[in-house]
Amino acid sequence: MKILILNGPNLNLLGKREPGIYGNQTFQEYFKVLQEKFPSLKLSYYQSNHEGDLVTKIQDADDEFDGVVLNAGAYTHTSVAIGDAIKAIQTPVVEVHISNTFARESFRHNSYISPNAKGVILGFGMDSYKLGLQSFL
Repeated sequence: MKILILNGPNLNLLGKREPGIYGNQTFQEYFKVLQEKFPSLKLSYYQSNHEGDLVTKIQDADDEFDGVVLNAGAYTHTSVAIGDAIKAIQTPVVEVHISNTFARESFRHNSYISPNAKGVILGFGMDSYKLGLQSFL
């Protein structure tokens, strides 16, 4: 089974950005942990700060992957385009967030992704990705 982990804006700064919320580990370090924990899955990883790049990756996932674990970062709360891309494909998408978005600013309580996602996992730190991957097993 091939799974794409897709990260949106500012998630390239994990390990440096607001460690009290996001921790001290880079995603590249955590990705190695995920690969070891899920040897039966063929994992791919992509990160972009650009909305259009994320839309294209989601669209392309329909032909390349069996599932997508998506942390769209701030685009979760603003991008109709990403929500529409998820709605347009057959490949299931699991929305994940490192923090509990409902415990943060009120604008983070809305998601354009959730209505079209297979499920939503949030608030478990980096383990939100692990839980997202487990949903495909």
